[in-house]
Amino acid sequence: MKIRKAVIPAAGMGTRFLPATKAIPKEMIPIIDVPMIQHIVEEAVRSGIRDVVLVTARHKEAIENHFDSNYELEHTLDEKQKTELAEVSRSIGKLCNLISIRQKNPMGLGHAVLCAEPAIGREPFAVLLGDDLIDSKVPCTQQLTEVYEREQASVVAVMEVPAEDVSKYGIVGGEMLSRDLMHVKKLVEKPSPALSPSRFAIPGRYVLSPTIFDCLRETKPGKGGEIQLTDALQLLAERERLLAYRFVGTRYDAGDRLGFIDATLAFALRRPELSAGVREMMKKHLESK
Repeated sequence: MKIRKAVIPAAGMGTRFLPATKAIPKEMIPIIDVPMIQHIVEEAVRSGIRDVVLVTARHKEAIENHFDSNYELEHTLDEKQKTELAEVSRSIGKLCNLISIRQKNPMGLGHAVLCAEPAIGREPFAVLLGDDLIDSKVPCTQQLTEVYEREQASVVAVMEVPAEDVSKYGIVGGEMLSRDLMHVKKLVEKPSPALSPSRFAIPGRYVLSPTIFDCLRETKPGKGGEIQLTDALQLLAERERLLAYRFVGTRYDAGDRLGFIDATLAFALRRPELSAGVREMMKKHLESK
């Protein structure tokens, strides 16, 4: 079955980016001039998905407005003959069919995904976390949808991390079916290196069967009263086949300040109109130390 829908949880408070996130959603902080959330939506769209379910909370209206049309702005730009800028604004509103759902209580990532069930129904879907930017020639979500459609099984993206970093991630363990594909038997949230089942970490991309909703309903809240997606995925792995795929691409943790700077520099260096200037700035600052 083709993957037609994606869920993007965007209800978090973004406390790691205070004071900026006191007034604006973390997801609207730009990587240069493109909000983080737009990069995530564009990945979904480039993967063949047209229906994007955005799970938000109070004070997140700016995200919805960003993907809407802005007649006043576009009309003004047209009148000033700034046609190219007007088209940039219009094109954002045409990216996808955006469905917004509120997560009324902050009960964790698993609960946020469960909130999207009425819009998803009983069909497979993708989940993309807004903190993780993945730069790849073939979008990471497309790589996962291709695995799902071939194997007819839920699949999570994974990347190999150093042993000392496993405690930062959800880690999977199981039987390797090939160099890049694993049959998942066990998932552990932020294990110690000694108890980690592998060094394969989940960076926030999933394609899941609708059975995950049943698993989420049965998952009891854990630390902080939150429903963990990792716990529900463990239930899923016990009921039907769950795969892990080592994707091709570079992941940036844009929810971390250093990761955000890393992503900004990487994306700036890719842009011809900025690359030379950014290199010169970097050289100047390094030489001044």
